[in-house]
Amino acid sequence: MVDLICVMTVNPGFGGQSFIRSMLPKIAELRAMVAGRAIDIEIDGGVTAQNAGEIAAAGGNLLVAGSSVFKGGAAGYARNIAAIRHAAASARGEAA
Repeated sequence: MVDLICVMTVNPGFGGQSFIRSMLPKIAELRAMVAGRAIDIEIDGGVTAQNAGEIAAAGGNLLVAGSSVFKGGAAGYARNIAAIRHAAASARGEAA
């Protein structure tokens, strides 16, 4: 049984790469293919607060963020994570 599909949205190898925008239609196609099933679509690579909404709107529901979380040092971690969560929730119609 499949319960998670991981979509790499950068070229594997090192952190800090930009999100490959051409993956958005592929994410949406995957979401349509698994419709009605409890299958998570994990997006790994280049996730930021600026693209999290588009990713969530396309169907990604588990977003892996690395470099974008750590920008600004320890003082920025919580703020960066909150911004990514807010953008994704807004795209799903969940944010107030």
